[in-house]
Amino acid sequence: MSLTGQLPRRPLTAADRNTSHIAPAGFTQNSEAIDPRSIASDMGDLTARVRALMALQQQQVFQLPLGGHFFDIVITASGPQAYAAMAVMDGIQHTGDERADACGPVIEDPQRSWLIWLVPPGTSEQWAPHRYATCLGRPHHIALPAMTAVEPPGPYWRRPCRGDRLVPPTALRQLLDQFQPGPAPHEELLGSVLSTIS
Repeated sequence: MSLTGQLPRRPLTAADRNTSHIAPAGFTQNSEAIDPRSIASDMGDLTARVRALMALQQQQVFQLPLGGHFFDIVITASGPQAYAAMAVMDGIQHTGDERADACGPVIEDPQRSWLIWLVPPGTSEQWAPHRYATCLGRPHHIALPAMTAVEPPGPYWRRPCRGDRLVPPTALRQLLDQFQPGPAPHEELLGSVLSTIS
């Protein structure tokens, strides 16, 4: 398509036109400076979270810092008693017509016979010593399996990672006292291997 007509022209302003009544355009420099300390301290976590979620979508294993805006973890022995506690937690967390495995995210590491329960961030700061569980948060990291890992071999999601819930720690403590899944791994050992479980 071509345009053959002539476009209208803007009238020319006379050279001797009086424009003294028009104020000149002015620009003022904003002297406000951003204090680096005022920037949200969790922005680094946010960036890491976005990258981590992208890695999950690409079915990759990635390392994630505990605490912050993510989660802490409770590590217990696996086995029949732990599975029984998980089944009861399914019932506690289940609402409406959702799927039955409503416990909240749990990773099983079959090589070490561990269950890793994802609990709200800050739980480790209030978690009292427990015979059947160890709770970890900052400054530890954990290697999470890909979202598609839902069975062995290797660590996998025994209960799915969902965006609407974590495992409630108070109910978890009560269930561990009730079912007694076995001695908890030592914290120093956990800290040294968590980033390599996957």
